[in-house]
Amino acid sequence: MNEMEWTELVVVTTNEAVEAVSNILMEHGAQGVQIKDETADVEILTYFPADFAVQAEVPAMQQEIQNLTQFGLAIGKGQILLKENQADTWTDVWEKYYQPIRISRYLTIVPSWEEYQPAQPDEKVLYLNPQRSFGTGQHLTTQLSLHALEMTLRGGESMLDVGTGSGVLSIAAAKLGAKTIAAYDIDAKAIQAAQENVVLNQVQDQITLGVNDLLNGITAQVDVIVANILPEFLVPLIPQTTTRLNQGGKLILSGIINEKKDQIVSVLNENNYQVLELLRAGDWYGIVAELAQED
Repeated sequence: MNEMEWTELVVVTTNEAVEAVSNILMEHGAQGVQIKDETADVEILTYFPADFAVQAEVPAMQQEIQNLTQFGLAIGKGQILLKENQADTWTDVWEKYYQPIRISRYLTIVPSWEEYQPAQPDEKVLYLNPQRSFGTGQHLTTQLSLHALEMTLRGGESMLDVGTGSGVLSIAAAKLGAKTIAAYDIDAKAIQAAQENVVLNQVQDQITLGVNDLLNGITAQVDVIVANILPEFLVPLIPQTTTRLNQGGKLILSGIINEKKDQIVSVLNENNYQVLELLRAGDWYGIVAELAQED
């Protein structure tokens, strides 16, 4: 690709609003995001080729970010900044910011263009195209979910992935030995991107994808349910999961900012769940829970 101008867009916001703001950027044409987690603020960076009329999208994006406060999300400054650049090619911009990430003992996320040699025989490599969907493993909520899956899966499980995004959690579960996985997202574009990543990792025989709102209309019973979504959506999801888990099944939740942790634990308790593991990274929590056994 020849040298070309490109525009950097930065949103200054809070940890709590990272995923919601990132989704807004995707809906307006962003093909990936980079997250800079600072002490006071979080910067979400994305890039547009100069021939994309990003300036025309800014007022709508700004309004949608402001509207997040109606859902109880603190957006902080919620400020959008634009900067024109010429130094690198469009492809180089993305390749500069996405490098292999060793998530845990067994899991490593690698950009699709990288040639990567596993450091040990039991390392599971997840290839993702980060230009296609949010969910590259950079954000702490994704990393907490991956750690929880690694702790929970033993092989042969059935699983539901609610709000799959890029498909990263389903792909990880498949490589950790889950037998059958149904992954859903309310966004059809996310499902299309997830399908590409599933094929890239050659796990399409284990994973089926579909557009769906939470677990509405889903009647399957499985061994594991995982959801890395905003607390506002976890609250209505939790009651739906109680009839969709096999005995001894596990519920894995992430996307829980510190201020919402007690609320989510309370909703779990109200629905007869027992918290088995509470994972923390920065201001974020992940939870592994199991339905309490009846006497």
